[in-house]
Amino acid sequence: MDAVVRIGYDQIEPEDVDSLAGLLALSDVQVGALYFLRRRLGRGWVARLLDEEDRLEDLDEALERGTIHGGTLGAIQRKLGMFRRFGFLRPRVEEDPVGRILEYLDRGVNVVLEFGRFGSSLEAYILVANYVTRRIHDHYVARKEAALGGRGEEPRSLVITIEEAHKFLDPAVARHTIFGTIARELRKYNVTLLIVDQRPSGIDPEVMSQIGTRVTCLLDDEADIRAVFSGVAGSQPLREVLARLDTRQQALVMGHAVPMPVVVRTRTYGTPEFYAEIVGGEEGPEAVLARGRAVLRGEGDEEI
Repeated sequence: MDAVVRIGYDQIEPEDVDSLAGLLALSDVQVGALYFLRRRLGRGWVARLLDEEDRLEDLDEALERGTIHGGTLGAIQRKLGMFRRFGFLRPRVEEDPVGRILEYLDRGVNVVLEFGRFGSSLEAYILVANYVTRRIHDHYVARKEAALGGRGEEPRSLVITIEEAHKFLDPAVARHTIFGTIARELRKYNVTLLIVDQRPSGIDPEVMSQIGTRVTCLLDDEADIRAVFSGVAGSQPLREVLARLDTRQQALVMGHAVPMPVVVRTRTYGTPEFYAEIVGGEEGPEAVLARGRAVLRGEGDEEI
C-alpha cells in the first residue's frame, strides 16, 4: 500500500533543522537561536519565519535586548527559505505520517521510504529521514523504558536500513542526526542500524567502531579497506581474503553474527528460485507481492 508522506511546518522541531546544520551552514549561534525561536513563537515558528508578511512583533523585545541578533534572525529566515521548494512540506498537515509508519511497524510490516524527485536533494533526504527516524526512536525509547518499569510490553526489535549511509554518518553530519545516536546505543532500545554504503571511509570512525557485524564485498580503495577493518584484530590475513573475493556475489562476513570471519556467496536476486527460497515454497514474485498487499490492508497477520 503506497502512501504519500507530508510534513507540516508546525510538526518541525529545532532538532530537525539542526540535522541540516552542515548543509545549511548554520553556525552554533544560529542553531541555538532555533530553540529560542521555537520557545518564543510556538509550534508555528517555521511558518511564521517563512511568512514574508509576518513582522514577528513577538521578537521586538528580544531584538532590542540583544537576546537574538537581527542578523542571526535574517540568516535563519534566508536558510529556511529552502523549505518552500519541498512539495512534501505544508503549512499544516492533519495526519501524523510517523503515526501511520509506527502502525505498520507494530504489525511487523516493512516500510520503505522512496524520495522520488526529491531523491537528488541531499537536504530533503536528510530532513525527512532524520525527522521520521528520530520520532520512531523516541517512541521505542519510551516503550522500552515503560517495559523495564513493568508498565507495558517491549516493542518488537526494529532494524533501520540506510543506504548511502555516509550522507547521514559523515563526521560533520553524524553528531547532528539521530543515526549517530542509534549507532552508539548498540540495540539498547531494540533499534538497530543496518548501514549500506559503497564508501565506508566516508563514515564517522566512531560510528564504524560500533558496527557489530560487517558484510564486505570487494574493495579496492585503501581508505575504504582501512575503514572496514578498523578495530578488527589480526586484520592483515583478512585483507588478503578480501582482495581475492569475486567482484560479484561474494562477501566477507565478520563480527558478532559469526564465530569467525567467513566468505559467503549471495543468491541471485529476482529469480523464481530466489523467491521460492525466501517464502519457503513455490510462490513466484506476483504471489509474494499479493500476499504482502493483503497484510498491508490488514487482511492477514503474516509478516512480510
